[in-house]
Amino acid sequence: MTLSRNQGAIEEVVVTALGIKRSKNTLPYAAQQITGDDVSRVRSGNAVSALSGKISGLEIRQGNAMGGSTNVVIRGNKSFISNNQALFVVDGVPFNNANTNTATQQRGAGGYDYGNAAADINPDDIESINVLKGAASSALYGSRASNGVIMITTKQGRRGTNVTVNAGLTVGKIDKSTFPTYQHEYGAGYSSNYTKDGFWFFDVLGNGTKEYVVPTSEDASYGAKFDPNLLVYHWDAFDPTSPYFHTKRPWVAAKNDPSTFYETSVSNNTNIRLDGAGDKGSYKLGFTRNDEKGTLPNSHLTKNTLNFAASYNVARGLTASATVNYSRMTGLGRYGTGYSGLNLNQNFRQWYQTNVDIQEQKEAFFRTDKNITWNWADPSTQAGLVSKYTNNYYWTRYKNYENDSRNRTFGNVALNYKATSWLNFVGRISVDNYDEIRRRAHRRWQPGDSALHPI
Repeated sequence: MTLSRNQGAIEEVVVTALGIKRSKNTLPYAAQQITGDDVSRVRSGNAVSALSGKISGLEIRQGNAMGGSTNVVIRGNKSFISNNQALFVVDGVPFNNANTNTATQQRGAGGYDYGNAAADINPDDIESINVLKGAASSALYGSRASNGVIMITTKQGRRGTNVTVNAGLTVGKIDKSTFPTYQHEYGAGYSSNYTKDGFWFFDVLGNGTKEYVVPTSEDASYGAKFDPNLLVYHWDAFDPTSPYFHTKRPWVAAKNDPSTFYETSVSNNTNIRLDGAGDKGSYKLGFTRNDEKGTLPNSHLTKNTLNFAASYNVARGLTASATVNYSRMTGLGRYGTGYSGLNLNQNFRQWYQTNVDIQEQKEAFFRTDKNITWNWADPSTQAGLVSKYTNNYYWTRYKNYENDSRNRTFGNVALNYKATSWLNFVGRISVDNYDEIRRRAHRRWQPGDSALHPI
């Protein structure tokens, strides 16, 4: 066996501040690099969430909301009261990663999660990502980079003419093992006798005979013990369109619990890219479309991204370049968050009656197109046929949702003059036109509005 000296050892090169390339082993701070293929291999519309598990010391937290916010923290939180987010830098220019969620939503109350602006970065347009850790790594960007830097370098044109197409499809369902397990021994109510034996007791049919009625105004299941031999009037006995109108049914747990409310999510992502390069310059043009159907009924998110860049050698040592990126995102039926009637996930986990069949609520809505709820305030009177706390879940998703849209254009124009092998002069003008989320309510009715009034 003979050993030969490796004459072609390659040093790992990373991109640091202002796009400067340095050998990794000469840096006075920690840096870690991954390629664009690492974040685009699994097709996703969010390059930031795709970083999860790929960089040591990088903590990525993202909720399950469709298009929701992503929290990016390097080496742990550094402040109790200030922003701990890392600074994003794209091709040497600091990138706006603003979160436009309302203050109410951010403190945990009701609202919608519209996500971070870094979601506008196209995963298919990324050449490499360098994570610079520590204050020394971000000195050139000032205090805003004190939490570290996510340095992104985008792709450039390759020699010749090249066409690349990538596509992916993702299908998902909720994990029922993490969903609440509902007890099947007790139904609507609390530990109260109500009118009689844990039920309301009044004349339903107007024939002078009082009968058991489920306490529909309650939002818990600590009431009367289930008994299949006991016949009572449920919420649908007061819906004139129901096949069970003025009909008693057994006092038993529902066949279909809230886990049957969720649908199969489908997300497809398609990218096409044209690029080329010659002796005098290079170009690239890419388009990506991401369509996502959520697990909640009537939820959909669409994002279209267009990327263009070109460079030209104007004279010896002088190069002109330009980059333009445009993204448009539209959301329909985003998930409600916080403690809110619009957050059905919270409702299912906290306020619910185990005798309510979700599929019967579905049938009631699509049969009438109205807010026929299990949570009648007082079914003994016509005026009491309104929701007390909880609307029909399908009415909320199809009649009381919010849709939104956002446009963003960012890029830069630059001149680079290479005076010597070690001295460059760079002039750059950058633009980042970031629209606030445009929110549009489809129709807003609150609990207590008449369910039988036409919409």
